Amino acid sequence: MAKEKLFEDFSKVSSKEWKQKIQVDLKGADYNDTLIWESLEGIKIKPFYHNDEAISNLNIDTKTTEFKILQNIFVQDVAKSNAKAKDSLNRGAQTIRFTIENNTISIEELMRNLPLENTYYFNLQFLSTDYINKLEQFSANNKYNFILKVDPIGQLVKDGNWFENLEKDFENLNKINTKAATPFLTIKTGIYQNAGANMIQQLAYALAHTNEYFNRIENINQSITFEVAVGSNYFFEIAKIRALRILFNTLAKEYNHNFDCKIVAIPTKRNKTLYDYNVNMLRTTTECMSAILGGADVVGNLAYDAIYHKDNEFGDRISRNQLLVLKNESYFDKVNNPSDGAYYIESLTEQLAEKALTLFKDIEANGGFITQLIEGTIQRKIKENAEKEQELFDKGKEVLLGTNKYPNKNDRMKDDLELYPFVKQNPRKTLITPIIERRLAEKLEQERLKNE
Repeated sequence: MAKEKLFEDFSKVSSKEWKQKIQVDLKGADYNDTLIWESLEGIKIKPFYHNDEAISNLNIDTKTTEFKILQNIFVQDVAKSNAKAKDSLNRGAQTIRFTIENNTISIEELMRNLPLENTYYFNLQFLSTDYINKLEQFSANNKYNFILKVDPIGQLVKDGNWFENLEKDFENLNKINTKAATPFLTIKTGIYQNAGANMIQQLAYALAHTNEYFNRIENINQSITFEVAVGSNYFFEIAKIRALRILFNTLAKEYNHNFDCKIVAIPTKRNKTLYDYNVNMLRTTTECMSAILGGADVVGNLAYDAIYHKDNEFGDRISRNQLLVLKNESYFDKVNNPSDGAYYIESLTEQLAEKALTLFKDIEANGGFITQLIEGTIQRKIKENAEKEQELFDKGKEVLLGTNKYPNKNDRMKDDLELYPFVKQNPRKTLITPIIERRLAEKLEQERLKNE
């Protein structure tokens, strides 16, 4: 029996015909003014997308079936961190990221009896060739899969100072690179999003950040990890992660690098709120969905109470379970390249990549990323965009439910703060003005706390 062709009796409708029909239905209203809006990135969003409009073949391989659930662990007490890692892996985490502040942490104690089949990230808050050599040696001897996260430029961006200085930091990186059998370079781009940069800036700064390493480290032969923050603009965030992979591969080819990048995605802090904090779970769920569909290799969640509570078992469990539901009950890991063929996402991806590449070229033409950090250009551009976004929030045009829209006036938080949830002031001498992460709701929340 011949397979019935259900739609063969219907004629194709072109995008031009759709626009004509829409124009009739608008009854004289202007199509562009009424139905097309522009994002903060300067991207015009159309009411519909059609396959007869030119969209390049982007050819992005997003292996959604392989994404891993990440558990973050800040290491202070080694025995407790080891126990937490075991518990997290038993409860569904697939990879662990240890954040280590100093070189006194015992690798042997931290890794005691942890399974070999998982991947372990080491987010180092210092730069020590000796400690990195120890990690490399331990990994080789015990057949562990380690990925190190070293980012001196990220240190400069966040702290305002290098670990030591530019020359010494890159001398150490080159020493590490000559011996490295383990990926060690990470581009920490989350700070740009959390400080208020728009998506084009985030992508361009990530690319310029990477280019500094390509220029200053000889013969990089290990994959590079990107650490990105994901916001609540659902489709844009999917496109952002896809565009990042395109841009990295484009840049890597210029240096004859044939390795891919790894993308670790975490929800942003910028839209998280102190009041009506349970809404944070809804925000992080959609943000994790964007990360998965965009092709992040590893996704870690942010606990709903992370901005005002210390790490706790309940917050960690809920945040991990959100990812387990997406993976095991929503089947987000069953189809590769899920965004392919979605004309809207394909168009966003292409536009974000093109605009970010243009901005990247401008940065390089004006001295490069480090030079523009020292001159304060990057900080100024981020601040300008953050102020635009803050103004929209203050006027109620950027909505955070439960905070500047439908707030619960009976909420009381003053006695529930274990952590200071606002920007901390730490005046000191720095080489550059550091880029400061700031949440949109901070000013409003401070006023509410005063009035409790």
